[in-house]
Order: sequence, then C-alpha cells, then structure tokens
Amino acid sequence: MDILNRYSKKLKDFCKANRIKKLSLFGSYLKNSYSAESDIDLLAEFEKNTGYGLLDIARMERELSEIIGAKVDLRTPEELSRFFRDTIVKEAVVKYEA
Repeated sequence: MDILNRYSKKLKDFCKANRIKKLSLFGSYLKNSYSAESDIDLLAEFEKNTGYGLLDIARMERELSEIIGAKVDLRTPEELSRFFRDTIVKEAVVKYEA
C-alpha cells in the first residue's frame, strides 16, 4: 500500500505553498520494508532561489507529519551522502511534480 496516495490533494497543495517542484518517496516505505517505528523518507527538490534553511525544512517536516499522520524525514538531494545520493535519486518514486 502506498501511504501517500490517500493524501495526494493535500500533498499537492503543500508542495505548491512551499515551492517544492518535486516530492519523491524513498527508503523503507518505498521498499515495503518498514516497521511501526519507521519514518517516511521524502526527497524534496525546490524551485530556484527559495532561500530555505534548516528551520524551514524542519517546519515542513512537521507539517508533512501532521498531514500524513506519521513521522516524516524530509531531505534534499544535496543533503544526501555522495556515496548513495545517485542511487536514492534514481530509485525514488515521484509523488508530486510541478
């Protein structure tokens, strides 16, 4: 089951409001290997010149967690380790794209 499908309208509105041009699912929920303690790993690509910092990302994580009803771990491609960034970006499944 894809946990994000039931929230597609709210996620679309959230992405538009926060200038997210692409939001993708990766990690244990994508691989269907999650447990009750797992968070939902989301990868956000923002429009140019948003100027978002760590506090903005933390706020968005909280808001997404409230929308979905589960803990969200929001990352950007730039934050990911160079050792596995390409693999994650390639395997991630797009849930919203502007």
